[in-house]
Amino acid sequence: QVRLAESGGGLVQPGGSLRLSCVASGGASSSYAMGWFRQRPGQEREFVAAIRRPNGATFYKDSLKGRFTVSRDSAWNTVYLQMNSLIPEDTAVYYCARILNPIVSTIRAADRYAYWGQGTQVTVSS
Repeated sequence: QVRLAESGGGLVQPGGSLRLSCVASGGASSSYAMGWFRQRPGQEREFVAAIRRPNGATFYKDSLKGRFTVSRDSAWNTVYLQMNSLIPEDTAVYYCARILNPIVSTIRAADRYAYWGQGTQVTVSS
C-alpha cells in the first residue's frame, strides 16, 4: 500500500518561504507522478505542481510558476515543494498525491490521483 506523509507547513509572513516535504512508502510502480494540491477555505482542491517518474518532467499551475518549485530526491522517496515570495492567498492546506501512469491531460486533475497524504497547513499572514 502506498503511504504519503506531508510535513513542513507553518505560519510565515508575506514574502517568506517554506519547503514542504512528502515522504512516500510502498507501491511497486515506477511510472507515476507526484503532485501537490492545495485547498483554500471555502474552495475546491486545486492543482499546484507535479513531477513525473521516471523522466522528471515538472508541471505547474500557471500563476505559480516561478515562485514554486517541485523536486525529488534521487530515489524518489521524498518529493519537495519549495514556495517562495509567499502571499496571503497561498494560505491553504497542502496535499501531496500520486497518480499512476499519468498523461499530460490528466496530471493536473485531482480526481485522477489514487493516493493522498493527510495535508499540512500553510498560513501566510502578518
